[in-house]
Amino acid sequence: MNNQELKAFADAWHDGMLIAVIAMAAIALIIFLLYHLKVSLQRTYKEKHDYINTFEIKRYKLAFLFVGLAAGFLINMYGRDEIAWPGIAFFVRIFFGISGATMIIYISSLVLDYYYPTIVNRKLRRLRFAPRTSTTGGKMKLLSEDEEDVHLNEGMQAEENIFSIDYDVWIDPKTNEVKIEKYLGHLISLECNNCGFFTMRVKQEEVIEKNDDGSPKEILKHYQCAYCKNIRATQFTVNRKEAEDYKHIKPKPKNSSKNIELVKIDLRSNAGAKKSFEFSSVDEAKKFLDEFDFDKVG
Repeated sequence: MNNQELKAFADAWHDGMLIAVIAMAAIALIIFLLYHLKVSLQRTYKEKHDYINTFEIKRYKLAFLFVGLAAGFLINMYGRDEIAWPGIAFFVRIFFGISGATMIIYISSLVLDYYYPTIVNRKLRRLRFAPRTSTTGGKMKLLSEDEEDVHLNEGMQAEENIFSIDYDVWIDPKTNEVKIEKYLGHLISLECNNCGFFTMRVKQEEVIEKNDDGSPKEILKHYQCAYCKNIRATQFTVNRKEAEDYKHIKPKPKNSSKNIELVKIDLRSNAGAKKSFEFSSVDEAKKFLDEFDFDKVG
């Protein structure tokens, strides 16, 4: 092959790689922009939450796939005049191109699988707990877990008990309008106080006190971090407030122990085991300590 043919081959290879780089980068950008456009088109916080939860990591992985391919083609543009003929250097360049593309795709996949879910969880929590408005424009109140059961039927409560589904109950105290939102229970994670990741999930729930009719009065939820294995338990008092009851709730007085929203107790055994417990009031914490047995909650 003469010099003119070598130059023609080098030019064709370079032009082909340039077109491939532009095409792959453009596809990655289109995937990214289309995804965010679809997110913006979701009408409600709940719809945005579900769409992001279902598609964000998948779409980002697809976008980074094409970013990796673009990088691989870009590497194959190196040495246009020096590496023209398909010899050893030519195939070495192809090898480095494939390696570069694989590295970018693999590393981005690891980041999206293990680190990025923490960011997604924060985004999902903002959407899930963003203020809701009723059909009349009134501000709705999100019921706590110890308040919402009265608005859930037996089937819904059963789903929550096995952690397959988690329900949020919003109520407008002025109009009594109730809005129930459904979330996949196995995807609901809390922030771990130990490692900071949103990997704290419910592992067990037990009824520790019942009403006279046998319905739950107080429950204890045990959580465990899927990352650092830290454990904690939170006690809830189950009440039976109806929508009408929230009209008569008076604001909590300031500078009072009644203003306390959370009491946290960290316990360590002589063997080095650590357990964290959270309570909604000082009285609940005192009652827990009076009846506490470290071995029974191990």
